Amino acid sequence: MSLSSELILASSLAAPLATGAQDQTAPNEVPTEKLTPSEDLKVGEQTLAAFGQRDIGQLRQSNQDNFFTLVASLPHEDSELGFGLFVIADGMGGHAGGEIASSLAVRTVAHHVLANFLLPTLSEEPTEALQSLLVEALENANRIILAQARRAGSDMGTTCTAALLLGPALYLAHVGDTRVYLLKPNAFEQLTTDHSAVGRLLELGQIAPEEAHDHPLRSQLYRSVGQQPTVQVDFLYQRLGPATKLLLCSDGLWSMLPDEQIYATLTEDDKPTELCSTLIKQANEAGGEDNISVIVVRLPSNERLS
Repeated sequence: MSLSSELILASSLAAPLATGAQDQTAPNEVPTEKLTPSEDLKVGEQTLAAFGQRDIGQLRQSNQDNFFTLVASLPHEDSELGFGLFVIADGMGGHAGGEIASSLAVRTVAHHVLANFLLPTLSEEPTEALQSLLVEALENANRIILAQARRAGSDMGTTCTAALLLGPALYLAHVGDTRVYLLKPNAFEQLTTDHSAVGRLLELGQIAPEEAHDHPLRSQLYRSVGQQPTVQVDFLYQRLGPATKLLLCSDGLWSMLPDEQIYATLTEDDKPTELCSTLIKQANEAGGEDNISVIVVRLPSNERLS
C-alpha cells in the first residue's frame, strides 16, 4: 500500500492540512467504476500532475478565492491507481465574508472527500457512491457557511466546484460560475454550467456570447453555496478519453480571457506550474478586474485513458 501525494491548500486562514502556493449530467447514481489494470493511471511514472495558483488581480483589495489540490497514487490490484481532488471557490460578501465563505467551502469539501473516500480506500473499504459523496460535500459546505453567516450577521456565500479524478473517470460537483474545462486534441470543452443571470440568458439564446462580458447582470448568481438553507448541486460524470489537461478557474480568469486564448495557452506548455503563471499574467494584463484562481491538471498519457 502506497500513498505519494502533492497536497496544496491555498487559504487566507490557517489550514489544518498542508498549505502552499502553488457525457455528462448523470440522472441517477453513478457508482465507482470497476477498473482494469490497463486503465490505471501510473502516477509513479510522473504522468499525472497538478498545480494551483491564485492572484488578487489589479482592482480588488482582498483575495476571496480559495482552492485545494491533491494528487495521489492509490493501491489497486497489481499496480497503482491515479487519484486527484481539486476544489475551487470564489467567495462573495462584505468585509471578510467572501474570503471566509470560500475558505470554509474548500476545507469542508476536501475534508469530506478525504475522510469518506480516500481514507476508507486506504483501509481497503472504498465507497461505491461518488455522486452522493461529492454532492453531500457541497451540501455540508452550504450548511456550515449559512450557519457562520447567521452568527456573523453576514450574507456571505461562495461558488464551489469540486473535481474528483479516479483512473480514467472524472466526477464533478458544481455550484456557481467557477468553471471546469477539458482540453482534448483539437477541442476545448466547458464542462460546467454558469449559475448566473448571464449564463441563463446565454442558455436561452437571449443574448450573444460577445454581449456577456459587458452585460450589467454578469456578476449576478442565481445559485451559490451558503445563502439558502438548501442548495441544488450539479453533478457530472465523464470518461476522460484522449483528454490531455483539466482546467479549473474562477471568473477572474475566464471573464478576462476568451476561450480561444485560454485554449491556445494550454497547448503551448506541458508544465502546470508554468501554465498557471502564464494564465494569471494574461488575465492581469487584460485588466485583472477580479481575483484570479487557476488549477491546471496534466492528465496521463492517452493510451491509459482509452
